[in-house]
Amino acid sequence: MEPIVTKRLLLRQFVIGDFESLRDIQSRPEVTRFLYWGPRDDDEVRKGLKLRQSRTSLDGLDSVIEYAVVARESGLLIGDVQIALVSAEYRTGELGFVFHPAHHGLGYAREATTELLRVGFDELGLHRIIGRCDARNTASAGLMGRLGMRREAHFRRNEFVKGEWCDELVYAMLAEEWANRQTR
Repeated sequence: MEPIVTKRLLLRQFVIGDFESLRDIQSRPEVTRFLYWGPRDDDEVRKGLKLRQSRTSLDGLDSVIEYAVVARESGLLIGDVQIALVSAEYRTGELGFVFHPAHHGLGYAREATTELLRVGFDELGLHRIIGRCDARNTASAGLMGRLGMRREAHFRRNEFVKGEWCDELVYAMLAEEWANRQTR
């Protein structure tokens, strides 16, 4: 997995030295509010970091590529983005993203996830990329809309997460929609 450099970001493989920054992100209740897991302790962050370090290719079903997102100016780890293979047969992937709240609203998530779409469509040859979020997570839903992904579904109370039934939104983009966007 090659690092990706954008105007303001470096997307790279996770390294052991990312532990403190990753813990700062993953231990926050406001970060994990709409995720399947709650705030993580040191042991959970260490296990998660080790897993993230191994996620470097889409070489089979349920495989994932996960990038650490680093602000180039400061050198700080500010979040992570990932693309997972949902179906090899139908060339479908799913993107995900988590960012430190101090870096919300600055366009970093859009910059990083745009690169994720590029990797998925242009490098991996995916036909379709989806994104899912808790329907209450208006920031994530808004980001997927700004990326040009179309909202395809609103599933009512379809997942039981952290002791409650939650609605889920599903967004998607097709390879030809990505290509059309790039030619504009």
